Amino acid sequence: MAYDLIVIGGGPGGYVAAIRAAQLGKKVACVEADRAGGTCLNWGCIPTKALLKNAELYHTLSHRAKEFGFSFDNLSYDWSSVVGRSRKVSDRLAGGIEFLFKKNGIDYVRGLGAVTAPGKVEVTAADGTKTQAEAKHIIIATGAKSRQLPPLPFNGTSVISSKEAMVLEKQPESMIIIGAGAIGVEFAYIYNAFGTKVTVVEMAPTMVPVEDTEIGEALEKSFTKQGIRCLANHKVTATADKGTHVEITVEGAKENGTLKADVCLVAIGVQPVLPGGEQPALTDRGFIQVGDRYETSISGVYAIGDVTGPPLLAHTASFEAIQCVEGLFVEGHKVRKVGNFPGCTYCHPQVASVGKTERALKEEGIEYTVGKIPFMAIGKAIAAGEPDGFAKLLYGKKHGELLGAHIIGDNATELIAEMGLALDQELTAEEIHSTIHAHPTMSEVIHEATLAAEGHAIHF
Repeated sequence: MAYDLIVIGGGPGGYVAAIRAAQLGKKVACVEADRAGGTCLNWGCIPTKALLKNAELYHTLSHRAKEFGFSFDNLSYDWSSVVGRSRKVSDRLAGGIEFLFKKNGIDYVRGLGAVTAPGKVEVTAADGTKTQAEAKHIIIATGAKSRQLPPLPFNGTSVISSKEAMVLEKQPESMIIIGAGAIGVEFAYIYNAFGTKVTVVEMAPTMVPVEDTEIGEALEKSFTKQGIRCLANHKVTATADKGTHVEITVEGAKENGTLKADVCLVAIGVQPVLPGGEQPALTDRGFIQVGDRYETSISGVYAIGDVTGPPLLAHTASFEAIQCVEGLFVEGHKVRKVGNFPGCTYCHPQVASVGKTERALKEEGIEYTVGKIPFMAIGKAIAAGEPDGFAKLLYGKKHGELLGAHIIGDNATELIAEMGLALDQELTAEEIHSTIHAHPTMSEVIHEATLAAEGHAIHF
């Protein structure tokens, strides 16, 4: 079978690339080993958000019911139903993508895809049978998988990755999470909310280390208040999987000794999934190296998303998918590489950011002003019972342009979109505060923080 485009991988990079190419009138096939939607939809972004919603609701009812005027007896939950709801959400959305494939006339091929030569793809089905297909263009969008801690390999029970963390049949009484990035802190919140004793170990000085330092410090304070033990700036020096439990030895500012827990979730990052073991033009970290048009060293073969390295985010993969496909099939299209991208972490409080951190601006010697406003100054936040957190905006001192935005608090992951647009369009503090923000809304924190950068916040 000959195609205009074969996409290997059906995640947020792959399925978007396939659909966009089909919209442009091209004959397209998408090869996926698991199910449409890839890791993000089936084992990442989407099911974790379902679990987080359950966790937040249960935590509110069990810890804050009186505050909202509720009272009840014998509040309980069914762990299998909590997990089951998240799986149903994933199944529904995966089915939706399969419908979109059918609607757009895309051949959906189940199996492991491999580039065997320029323009040629071999697909190995679950039963081992192999089929061949040809295309003028091939896009690799095979994503990434959890990275193991070498001395502590995954076993699916006592040492787990994020995938197993979503579907554990029995909720553990205690859990150690190694790594306080987005995945680590989201699962820390989920399991703690349901009563698991959680300890998070992070080698970097602060939680969510890629974020602004103040954000990491604020998240640690909030987590500690919620009962999560946070050991930032701690190094893992020894590990032992005892089968029934794990033992992790750490050294750091707060703790020097051995921690024990029923389960250890290793959340130290990801590694690329390479199609069929093929390794075109790899960097020293194992990710596929691409050029300005997402091309690899193999003629006619392109790569997008996590398999090409950071930023390892679903929305950047989808952005790259559109850019790559339109670069191939739309005459005169100027291909853009990922520039400003929002980073979102969905624990409670939520964390979101775009642009430069204050740390980076200092390192680069860029002069800036800071506008920082707590949510407790925002009427909607008080009314919603969500006064914790703040917005911190960084503006260039010379021209007043937005350089970075950092938010921790309720709905932070929704609020960051405005800041992404402002950054992309090089808006200034004056232009942002001249934009009317509806009252009462959480977005007023952006307006107030912008005024604060100019020294005249109204409500704080």
